[in-house]
Amino acid sequence: MAGAGLEVTGRRVVVAGAARSGLAAAKLLAGRGAKVTVSDVRPEVPEAQALRGTGVTFEFGGHLADTFAAADLVVVSPGVPTTQPAIRVARAAGVPVVSELELASRWLRGRLIAVTGTKGKSTTTVLVGRMLEAGGFRVAVGGNIGVPLSAQVAASTPDTVHVVEASSFQLEQIDQFHPWIAVMLNFSPDHLDRHATVDEYAAAKARVFENQDERDWAVINADDPTVLELASRGRARRRPFSRRTTLPAGTTLESGWIVDRWNDVATRLVPVSAIRLLGPHLVDDVMAAATVGAIAGVAPAALTGAVEGFSGLEHAMELVAEVGGVRFVNDSKATNVESALRSIESFEHGLVPIIGGRFKGGDLERLRAPLAARAKGVVAIGEAAARVAAALEGAVAVRQATTLGEAVDAAYAMARPSGIVLLAPACASFDMFSDYAERGRQFKQAVDRIGRRMAGRRDGDAPMR
Repeated sequence: MAGAGLEVTGRRVVVAGAARSGLAAAKLLAGRGAKVTVSDVRPEVPEAQALRGTGVTFEFGGHLADTFAAADLVVVSPGVPTTQPAIRVARAAGVPVVSELELASRWLRGRLIAVTGTKGKSTTTVLVGRMLEAGGFRVAVGGNIGVPLSAQVAASTPDTVHVVEASSFQLEQIDQFHPWIAVMLNFSPDHLDRHATVDEYAAAKARVFENQDERDWAVINADDPTVLELASRGRARRRPFSRRTTLPAGTTLESGWIVDRWNDVATRLVPVSAIRLLGPHLVDDVMAAATVGAIAGVAPAALTGAVEGFSGLEHAMELVAEVGGVRFVNDSKATNVESALRSIESFEHGLVPIIGGRFKGGDLERLRAPLAARAKGVVAIGEAAARVAAALEGAVAVRQATTLGEAVDAAYAMARPSGIVLLAPACASFDMFSDYAERGRQFKQAVDRIGRRMAGRRDGDAPMR
């Protein structure tokens, strides 16, 4: 739901951060007549070359306090902490500071659906988009994944539905951001390398409900007490979903179906057999997406068709290959303890997870009992390798590896002859990789190398299927 557009013509706007969202915001602002400066701590940003000739100026190598203090508006990219000294100086000078998500939402002409939560945002966002498209809606999908919201403004129409993945980093700097439907999938401690406390992280997430009113909808996980509490602060109508209990009103599982119980009517939406995703926790994401579809009026047949045609996202419980009886699963997006826990619990035995990276907070000891019950061993990587080994000591054998390729080789040896190698890091990727996607790609490349090596040892035997 669009807010009041910002008047930026002739005004000085600083965009903090020259990554994907920041550059999209800068292009949008320049096109609307703003005097735009893009600031980044990196000495060079090759991607920014695309904005040369648009009137945008650049300040690389650090955020200059004087530039921020002299601005009429500061727009913050998701990757830039709002504790940056230059942003504090801007606030002290009375300069408004908003997120790229907030900026773009002011100029949208269509309705907004925002998806947040600690785990499953991307899968749910993409699936909601596919369901609405199957139902005949004009849809734009993006935000924290894919196309930044700022890049959707030009094509936005009154009948466009913008389905947006919204992170805590984006939500903490909103003002009028107003979703027609806000989805909160789950909540667990995360990003404690960025947020000072769990409460601060929760408060940022809860802002997705902040500007909703009684005409809007909050789609919430009834199995998560924290989600229920955070949603209770909002004014929107609540539409719960639950995989674990039967709800008198809401979306639930009954006799092998996702069923919508609303206004004393039970409607079968999607058969569980249509779901092609690894892991029972991903059923939650399908239920949430189907609830959004039901609110929007998408027919059950269209919802089912969208689910049947969706095999998941890259790096999210992605079945990569089977080599010599060992399956390899890429869940590089499992960047926190809760996500890794759900990944691990998706398998019953023979598991060898690869865990580690840059630790973001949380309790790694929560993995002890699940791993003791189903893992043959663990390979620890990255900055957190020693922390992982200490947290799991006595529960499961842990081997440390210096590279991801070495980790995959070690995990394969431990998993043979019929186990599962699972990349479920429980940590961020930035100690070794540019992002979780690069980590996932390198995992798949390492698996491919094992496959080719095994193929060379066995004449005519196809190693990967």
